[in-house]
Amino acid sequence: MKRRDLIRNAAITFAGASVSASVARAAVNDDAANDDAANDDSAGADRQFAMHFAPHFGMFTKSAGGTLLDELRFAADHGFRAWEDNPMKDRPLGEQQQIASEMERLEMRMGVISALKGVWKAVNFAGNDLAARQAIVDAMRGIVEVAKRVNATYLTVVLGLQDPKLPRDYQTVNCIELLKRCCDVVEPHDLVMVLEPLNTKTNHPGVFLSESPLAYQICRAVGRPSCKILFDIYHQQITEGNLIPNIDACWDEIAYFQCGDNPGRKEPGTGEIHYRNVFNHIAKKGYDGIVGMEHGNSMRGAEGERAVIEAYRKVDPV
Repeated sequence: MKRRDLIRNAAITFAGASVSASVARAAVNDDAANDDAANDDSAGADRQFAMHFAPHFGMFTKSAGGTLLDELRFAADHGFRAWEDNPMKDRPLGEQQQIASEMERLEMRMGVISALKGVWKAVNFAGNDLAARQAIVDAMRGIVEVAKRVNATYLTVVLGLQDPKLPRDYQTVNCIELLKRCCDVVEPHDLVMVLEPLNTKTNHPGVFLSESPLAYQICRAVGRPSCKILFDIYHQQITEGNLIPNIDACWDEIAYFQCGDNPGRKEPGTGEIHYRNVFNHIAKKGYDGIVGMEHGNSMRGAEGERAVIEAYRKVDPV
């Protein structure tokens, strides 16, 4: 082989080796970048939510495992910083203590617990029956120790059914007077009753309190720090719509929010409500309280549970 051919072949071989090495290095770098991106996505998926969204028991059972405490741990691992449990007062004492202890360890806030069982099925707050009214006060005394045990501050209160025998204004006064008596029970313990207006068109026909302006009127008339509004966005979308202006109008008396999309009462993004706008709005107004996830999952199983988490990632205020 001539000397110039030998030099040319050597140069070609060297260039080919250099290209191969460069390709190999690029591939390694791409793999590393992809790994980093995957790790970033994983970290982002489990980061804490900015808003205190509060799931409930039964929402993550397939993914979390078999116990209530497993479900709390799963929620905390996926960024949730609060929890709510309407039937807390009906749980065994030991279970209440275990839940409270685990939530304290996980640094999760306890949301609402229900103060009164089945009250929305009967006339009580709005009526004149003295025994029914006294039963409400007695039940409120019974919930105090439960709330203190589980570190709850907020007690859901529904004002029962309308009394068809009484003009509505008299019913409103009855509610106000009975709520004042209940305030005397809970206020010394730094507990807050949150009045929940319920929709009458889909879920709760016949209830007395369905509109946010009436809830506002009642809370202003009671005039106590222990009587505020639970603004359930799902219910108020059905009852009155106009969500952000109504939230603004009631703002001084709102202590708690719950949510669910409409129609269907499933996670945000499954219905008509623009939850990202609503949550951004209340966050900008300075709300740092809890938003209870009082709805079902749109899909069954672990897939549906993952969909719930992803839905809240999309609407979390930024």
